[in-house]
Amino acid sequence: MSGEEAPDTSEVNGESGVVRRDRFSGGPARSFLSSLAADERIFEADLEVDRAHTLMLAEQGILADDTAGQILTALDAIEVDGHDSLPDGEDVHEAIETAVIERIGEEGGKMHTARSRNDEVATCIRYRLREDVLEAIETTLALREALLEVAEEGRETIMPGYTHLQPAQPTTVAHLALSYEGAVRRDTERLLDAYGRINESPLGGAAFAGTTFDIDRERTAELLGFERVIENSMDASSSRDFLLETTQALSTHATTLSGLAEDLIVFANRGFVDLADDYSSTSSIMPQKKNPDTLELVRAVAGDAAGGVQGLTTTLKGLPRAYNRDLQRATTHAWETVDAVREASEVAAGAVATADWNAGALAAEAGEGFSTATGVADLLAANGLPFRTAHEMVAHAAESGGNYDALEAAAGDVLGEPLESFVDPAAVEDALDPAASVASRDSRGGPASEAVADQLESARESLAADETTRAATDEALEDAHAALREEVNGYV
Repeated sequence: MSGEEAPDTSEVNGESGVVRRDRFSGGPARSFLSSLAADERIFEADLEVDRAHTLMLAEQGILADDTAGQILTALDAIEVDGHDSLPDGEDVHEAIETAVIERIGEEGGKMHTARSRNDEVATCIRYRLREDVLEAIETTLALREALLEVAEEGRETIMPGYTHLQPAQPTTVAHLALSYEGAVRRDTERLLDAYGRINESPLGGAAFAGTTFDIDRERTAELLGFERVIENSMDASSSRDFLLETTQALSTHATTLSGLAEDLIVFANRGFVDLADDYSSTSSIMPQKKNPDTLELVRAVAGDAAGGVQGLTTTLKGLPRAYNRDLQRATTHAWETVDAVREASEVAAGAVATADWNAGALAAEAGEGFSTATGVADLLAANGLPFRTAHEMVAHAAESGGNYDALEAAAGDVLGEPLESFVDPAAVEDALDPAASVASRDSRGGPASEAVADQLESARESLAADETTRAATDEALEDAHAALREEVNGYV
């Protein structure tokens, strides 16, 4: 996103701008070095960073008030004209500075006093990434809300549970939905944690060794809404671990989304769930088809996000301190990942919220494959039989159909005694019933209705707390933006 700091000049022309001397202003590599087009994403962030830095310079007496006013007025005009109106430049930072000088003359070059493009771009990336991460967090909250609504409605909806995609034990739609809500909750927490480390100001680190000017780094951090200053100037200008952490957190969330998408795709195939038309498509040749295309793309985003992590890690691996031009290529991985994962999360939330669960088909399938076998083994163990012996007996019965008659025969073969010698036949019949089996699994975190009610309460409390945190964080940024604007208005 930015080239390494080079000597400033006041010359403005279409070739050299204000950063590169004539010797470095031409040649076929100029376009290869340029990030101006990609920098559109941080155009507004750069203007805000320029404003905060200019205000601080004026407050510190480094810049005359009238000069600061001219610079700030020019920045407002540049914002109105937009990124597309910028002059050619190596990056958005140079282009904006060139545009300021074009408007007010060489005095505009004083805007760059006591900073480098190195700390400038690091600040711009963090400033914009905060917004992107907050939007990503918002999609995780929406998905959690959708999952909790499904759980509320599906507390009594019995369904088959699987391991290795084989019938395992009966459970409920609520239990499944809450399992994903717990995972997405942790995804939210990881993004909130990452946000805390994004929200630190590198401005004032300059090229990497600080500056001789009497600047106030805490003031620019305050004006830009950053919570704190990054202490070491070399660390401030060169570190991109916050990008890697954020991309990794997004990749983890994409993996959660991929699993959720896979389950919904498989369940749709089996007639357990009907996806809304808005989240499906049909075939170009087979009119009867209803395909879960959106969820297939959600599933694929996990690969994109993992690629973003790998690309970013490889770019950052082995970079020496302090600034290296490789960093210009690093940020793209984060932008692409946050965009893709945010959109996938939003789509997943919509698909979950509008899906229709087929309670009849789920109930009919819940007992298939002798899925209540574990409950029968637990019942025998609870009545004194060693669990491993009970396991062997029930496994023997499974080979003969897994019904009551098979259990009676297995008791004679394995235990040498009638089944009634160990357990009440009525209790066995209950254990064989999927609904009764679910109701009996009332341990903490289990699928029984009472256990699910506790999980729902906990999940609702956590969701409310995270929504409050996100809203407060968003409000803090809005307040900082308004305060900066008020300060600027005092000069323009």
